[in-house]
Amino acid sequence: MEGRPTVLVLTPVKQAAAHLPRYFEALSRLDYPPDRLSIGILEGDSTDDSYERITERLPGLRERHCRVTLTQWNSNFQIPDGVPRWAPPFQLPRRVVLAKARNRLLNAALHDEEWVLWLDIDVVEYPADVLERLLATGKDIVTPHCVVEWGGPTFDWNAWRNKGRERMDALRGGPDLVRLDGVGGTMLLIRADLHREGLVFPPFPYGRRNRFARETNPLLGHGMGEVETEGLGLMAKDMGHECWGMPNLEIVHPNR
Repeated sequence: MEGRPTVLVLTPVKQAAAHLPRYFEALSRLDYPPDRLSIGILEGDSTDDSYERITERLPGLRERHCRVTLTQWNSNFQIPDGVPRWAPPFQLPRRVVLAKARNRLLNAALHDEEWVLWLDIDVVEYPADVLERLLATGKDIVTPHCVVEWGGPTFDWNAWRNKGRERMDALRGGPDLVRLDGVGGTMLLIRADLHREGLVFPPFPYGRRNRFARETNPLLGHGMGEVETEGLGLMAKDMGHECWGMPNLEIVHPNR
């Protein structure tokens, strides 16, 4: 266990008080040496007590893990009450803010770790060996298949190939490892040196000339470029790195 690579788990948080117990419980069940894991959390724009609840956990987390970073950034962006976060008018501005939050968290928390594992706060279940299996692929950028329930449809529509015409559920049952053009961020493993070399989450439409970009982008309306995790996928290709997905390795994010 001593030879395991060091991994920084990064999670942006907003309005997450109800998700925190399950998030930390699942993290504690990872079949990976906790002293080889560091944790980084950015809280922002919450109207609940997310920040205070995370702060209460810091002493225990710091006893268990190599290093723990908690930071804050408020964008002052809010979706109106009763409107789902995937509502089309708010998709682009929401993801622009999320891209900025991810980049700020990365800058605040990354030290000398070998890998970065992006993990959304509301992913509720994943296999205890998921990190080992992602690392075992040897790929610089790899994501599991995020579904709404075990064996169910894909939750993360941002992981795709063939200009968005193939998502992970269409690839289930075939090879365990497939090439992707866009990636999602519910759980995403990236070799840390790629971030150090400039790979970020674009808060603007990236990839206007990238041949892997979608012809028709419902978020942007004009089919020119991608933002946030999908933009990262296109940026990685421009940097000479491939993105990979594991359609048969499932994690669960309820459809809410």
